[in-house]
Amino acid sequence: MLETPTWRASADWGARLGYDETALAGVNRKSVGFLLELRDQYESARTPVVVCGAVGPRGDGYSAAARMSAGAARDYHARQVGTLAATGADMIAAWTLNYADEAIGIAQASRAAGIPVAISFTVETDGRLPSSETLADAIARTDDAAGGYPAYYMINCAHPTHFRHVLEAGGGWRARVKGIRANASKRSHQELDGSADLDMGDPGELGRDYRELGALLPQLSIVGGCCGTDHRHVAAIARALAG
Repeated sequence: MLETPTWRASADWGARLGYDETALAGVNRKSVGFLLELRDQYESARTPVVVCGAVGPRGDGYSAAARMSAGAARDYHARQVGTLAATGADMIAAWTLNYADEAIGIAQASRAAGIPVAISFTVETDGRLPSSETLADAIARTDDAAGGYPAYYMINCAHPTHFRHVLEAGGGWRARVKGIRANASKRSHQELDGSADLDMGDPGELGRDYRELGALLPQLSIVGGCCGTDHRHVAAIARALAG
């Protein structure tokens, strides 16, 4: 899967990046265009490539202090979602979401634009979203409000030890989780925010953690890394799952 950067959608973020709304939309289109060129070069019948437009949270992915209603989130993200839907992207993915209402808004905007969407939540060390919602409740609420529109769900920007116990508790909701992009570090979000160094953890241990997660998630098919990971971690994950 090839993914665009997580450019924010609105004029307020555009201003901070030095772009007006037109320029920001242009950056999103240019990002997808670059990925489409790469796909043309490397895709084969044996190696299909999915081009995915990435959408980030409006605020701090580690904090749910400032929240929108689902309707406000839909309106906020609709511009970027609409821009990505008008490109050749196959789908979009929304990353590091920390409360259900923003996920609902993005899912509803994606349905209106007619583009598939994956929703990825992040969790704290207790396995709950920064909003204190459980993964099961956040997925259920999003599916209910968006008519089950998300193609699948993911968990990202947390170490496997932060949420493995949640998966071990069981529940049919786990079948909706098809992807994991975990951190290399076991540090909390607060600790990572205050870190002066990059904690890269142990690639081999992370690979073994993914193998355990694979036994708990019947539909797991998309894996990768988040904070602190590099090619060594991805290689270790691939070896562990293949073995």
